[in-house]
Amino acid sequence: MAAEPPQRLALLGGGFSTDDDGRLDDWVLARARVPRPKVCFVPTAGGDAPAYIEQFRAAFGSRRACEPSVLHLFRRELDDDALRSFLLAQDVIYVGGGNTANVLAVWRTHGVDRLLREAYGRGTLLCGISAGANCWAEGSHTDSFGPLTYLPDGLGLLLGSVCPHYDSEPGRRPSYRAAVAAGRLPAGWAVEDGAAALFTGGVLTEAVTRARGAGVYRVEPDEGGGVRERALPCRLLGTV
Repeated sequence: MAAEPPQRLALLGGGFSTDDDGRLDDWVLARARVPRPKVCFVPTAGGDAPAYIEQFRAAFGSRRACEPSVLHLFRRELDDDALRSFLLAQDVIYVGGGNTANVLAVWRTHGVDRLLREAYGRGTLLCGISAGANCWAEGSHTDSFGPLTYLPDGLGLLLGSVCPHYDSEPGRRPSYRAAVAAGRLPAGWAVEDGAAALFTGGVLTEAVTRARGAGVYRVEPDEGGGVRERALPCRLLGTV
């Protein structure tokens, strides 16, 4: 019997929309299952914003060895069968930032949540930044409702919770720590801008950073009603 393909997803603290050097995007492509992967950008969380889509096309067009495409849901053109075939043909599905609560709702309306689970089980690498990182977990730290708060919802492909922008947005760190300490969110993973984490079968298998000082953290409740925050070793991209 053939071995099941590894189930992998990546939490990104950067990429084409925020960084000039492209190191995190190159890192993602290098982890695809084929040398020239099909990469689908899913901009649902940002309302399929045209400028965001153009940024993706500019970054993943002729500049990289891949076959880029975009999934439009606000002006959907594919029927259910074509949508399934399209998503399952991808090697990498890259979800953009925006509103976490909204992207989950729209995906469920169109059945994309089920298709992403199926693609994940077939070995497609799932990844994303901000809301595109939050969506894979059981819960996340978000500003989907305006003020920073906790969202006990997600696809649940990654056990626990996720907090993006851990170092760059005022209030993120203390607010996420408070949510984990109070049990409003389960223990989870905090990603600073410039860092990224790869999970294989739900287990952290690699953490990297494009900038010295940016990192990934494990945040867990402790016995005293607070939290334990542990910085994880990160490889600086561009080094062996």
